[in-house]
Amino acid sequence: MIKTIFYNLIVAFLCVQGAVAQSTVTGSVTDESGVPLSGVNVVVQGTTKGVVADFDGNFSIEAAVGDVLVFSFLGMTSQQITIANFDPLTVTLLADAEELESIVVVGYGTQKRKDVTGAISSIKSEDFNKGVVANAGQLLQGKVSGVNVTSASGEPGSSQDIIIRGVGTLRSGSTPLYVIDGFPIDNSGNGMSTNPLNFINPQDIASIDVLKDASAAAIYGARAANGVIVITTKKGRSGKTQMNLSVSTAFSTLSNKVDVFSASEFRQQVVAAGGVLTDGGANTDWQDELTRTAISKNINFSMSGGTDKSTYAASFGVDDQEGIFRNSHLKRYSGRLNLTQRALDDKFKVEFNLTGSKIDNTRPDANGIVNRMLGMNPTDPVRTNGELTTILTNDILNPLVQESLYGDFSDNYRILANISPSYRIVKGLTYKINLGIDYSSTNRDRQWIPYPAVDNFELGSLDSNTTQNSNTLVENTITYNFDKDLHSFTFLGGHSFQKTEVSGKSYYLEGFPDNGVEPRYQTEAAGGPDARQGSFAVKNELQSFFGRVNYSYNSKYLVTATLRADGSSKFGENNKYGYFPSFALGWNITEEDFLSSSEVINNLKLRATWGQTGNQEIPSKITKASFTESIRNDDTYPLTPDATDLSSYPYGSIYTRLANPDIQWEVSTQFNIGLDFSLFGSKLTGTLDYFNKVSENILLEVTPADPINPTDRYWTNIPYMEIKNNGIELALDYQSDQNGDFSYNIGGNISITNNEVMNSPFKILTTGAARGSGQTDATINGALNGESIGSFYTLEFTGIGSDGLNTFRDINNDGEILDNDRYVTGHALPDYIYSLYFNLKYKKFDLGLNFNGVQGNQIYNHVAMTIFNKGQLANSFNTTDRAVEFLDEASTNSNTVSTRYIEDGSYLRLNNATLGYRLDPGLLGIENLVNDIRLSITGQNLFTITDYSGYDPEINTPSAIDGIQSFGIDYYSYPKSRTVLFGLNVAF
Repeated sequence: MIKTIFYNLIVAFLCVQGAVAQSTVTGSVTDESGVPLSGVNVVVQGTTKGVVADFDGNFSIEAAVGDVLVFSFLGMTSQQITIANFDPLTVTLLADAEELESIVVVGYGTQKRKDVTGAISSIKSEDFNKGVVANAGQLLQGKVSGVNVTSASGEPGSSQDIIIRGVGTLRSGSTPLYVIDGFPIDNSGNGMSTNPLNFINPQDIASIDVLKDASAAAIYGARAANGVIVITTKKGRSGKTQMNLSVSTAFSTLSNKVDVFSASEFRQQVVAAGGVLTDGGANTDWQDELTRTAISKNINFSMSGGTDKSTYAASFGVDDQEGIFRNSHLKRYSGRLNLTQRALDDKFKVEFNLTGSKIDNTRPDANGIVNRMLGMNPTDPVRTNGELTTILTNDILNPLVQESLYGDFSDNYRILANISPSYRIVKGLTYKINLGIDYSSTNRDRQWIPYPAVDNFELGSLDSNTTQNSNTLVENTITYNFDKDLHSFTFLGGHSFQKTEVSGKSYYLEGFPDNGVEPRYQTEAAGGPDARQGSFAVKNELQSFFGRVNYSYNSKYLVTATLRADGSSKFGENNKYGYFPSFALGWNITEEDFLSSSEVINNLKLRATWGQTGNQEIPSKITKASFTESIRNDDTYPLTPDATDLSSYPYGSIYTRLANPDIQWEVSTQFNIGLDFSLFGSKLTGTLDYFNKVSENILLEVTPADPINPTDRYWTNIPYMEIKNNGIELALDYQSDQNGDFSYNIGGNISITNNEVMNSPFKILTTGAARGSGQTDATINGALNGESIGSFYTLEFTGIGSDGLNTFRDINNDGEILDNDRYVTGHALPDYIYSLYFNLKYKKFDLGLNFNGVQGNQIYNHVAMTIFNKGQLANSFNTTDRAVEFLDEASTNSNTVSTRYIEDGSYLRLNNATLGYRLDPGLLGIENLVNDIRLSITGQNLFTITDYSGYDPEINTPSAIDGIQSFGIDYYSYPKSRTVLFGLNVAF
């Protein structure tokens, strides 16, 4: 009995003590200047109990006397406070100099910015371009020196041409290598015409690092000649779970109209041009009729958190973008999960990254729509008696009817996953394996619905394609960090094996019944004679061995040496492996005694690098012989006496491609010298780089010199031919004092690049196919010695002769105008690219402005050559005043590739402007639920200053010939929009 009473007293005493000890601890958190810190994690050590400081830095948490509170915040030194009583706490967090120092993602690891010897530019999520953004390329435009981002069109999710430090190859394989969370992405097409990076939700990206020089990129060897873009997604941090919700709605309209004739002007000009006016009696602006105000919506929810042993970050997003053309739509569903787990006294660590997406893409016949919105008769009525007018003048089908007949539908499912366990064997020695897969499946249907009322539309058609991609990765690395006295070493060694497989099936059908059912849903009903089908499969393997050594003496003198050996199945048996070395030196001058106490120069580092990288972006199997069957000409021979014609002959086997086991990599050798600096209390920071990059072993498909050859084309490396890029890059940033109500930072970058083809054995390699009537075999671009890639190689237009026809300059004075009178008349690549930004903050308001531009390039206005001419006007099709520039020009004058259609492509654009306001949740009485609320309005493409007469000077319609890429041609591309976006971000 006594024991029971004693036991109950002890329990009661402990309960009372627990009740008394547990109480609410309150306080506030500020930085060393007294500015409240919102979002600080406050956790009871050893538990999962935690809170986040509110908008004003205040917190409230249940704790007991003797508990330890841990305060942590990005960029600040964590602080621990033991609870002695329940008086309000005032906590001051100090800046963590080591954490604030930018961490740069390099190949297979990270480095502090001050230890980096290569040319690497980094951009964090808070500095990305804002607004309606579908992919990572749009985040980068104008943000990084030496990186030229050009959108091919204004279509939602359209691809970009991203060129780092100049074009280093003639072929279309000039895309940089993308590495996402340590996984190198294959650049093979996935069956969709839009950007293959659209599967990544831009709001999931934490940072983008651009490896520009050979020292930084050589660790990726044969795929790094065009530079490397490393994308890191957001990871979790220990502490209370943080949730963020962002929603936005955007409205987009056509940003610029081409100044075609109005209906009244058209009526006058057709007659003046000697044509016969076909007057429909209306006043129609086809640019208004064929575009719309597009509405785009985005919602994204993310949550992250964890403990000191385990962290997580997860998100789900829906991005629904409309284009300014009807039937133009991109919808993406995306999800992401990133996990990190530590065990065995933090010796064992596992990182897991998973991204999944589904993309629905509907595309219009953009080329046809642009043609019609510029060339349609403005007197034609869109509707008659409230119904769409079917047939317009010139027996043209109403474009609003025609756009409803065409559809291009793609569905893509993609998953990217990798898991990276690592184990610290002994102090400083860590082994890591990275296993990953990137799988994509796409179905694409392009159809014309039958329309019997109009010739050429009565059958209907369906072109269906299925594409599957898989990319598997196995990487093993071992890293050893060693420090002794003033010496610091990091050794990295590794092996990588990556296999990519792409396969596809396709079929084409026509002759569908006009029964109201779309062709893609009644394939069995097709009855046309031109049905066909096909399939393909490609497998490539890349095996690599690589190593890197980093050495630092007293954080003052830095050395980096890298070597990678790549073996690729794409190359010939005699050159399976390529070897890519690099070497770099760095000198932290401010660590020297004569600068260590300087109050003006806070950081000064000199870098010098040399290295080689490769380019393996060539078609698969080109080193191997290929055959086909044929009964044409001399490809067969009669084997039976009763064979009387070719149809009775057996098929013969002929070469379509000769084997070439000597094909090897294109190799870029690059030298770089750079200077990193920060001045005046690190308020002014910047980088200055000079680079010289020379690409050799240029790979081309060429015509054999010997006319007696089994094939008319073959692949080979062109000996001695070089493509040279050299230039200067400068980036500057100035930040004011951040402690007051008002603060700002301004900056920008400029890149000057000279591109030149050297030692080419060819007089010219033509590309840039001209299209349209009378343009057979006509070309616009050419690559030739002493000129830049993408040069315009044309006749020089001198006016209109007495006969009303074109006159051109006779270069060789032989009295004739022939091909040998063509010469380089302009350049598509700019002399320099630049950007400027201004960021202002006043109390709870913030404003950001981003400008970008190019200078010194020209554009070939192929649209003007095709339809803005007097013949078009005389036939009652619309044009601009270019058609009547020469009063004595004959309406039968031909459209000839010449300087008549070359225009200045320079521009300055206000690319992005954002105004934001942070709303105190306390004003709404929800401070216990919400930590932060931000309202914003963003404008994209608000204005462009340019002399170009087309829709937009940022243009490049692909017009390659024999795989040689073209530049600077504008041919009926989807025009860009002007967008206004309203956004709401809430942090819980």
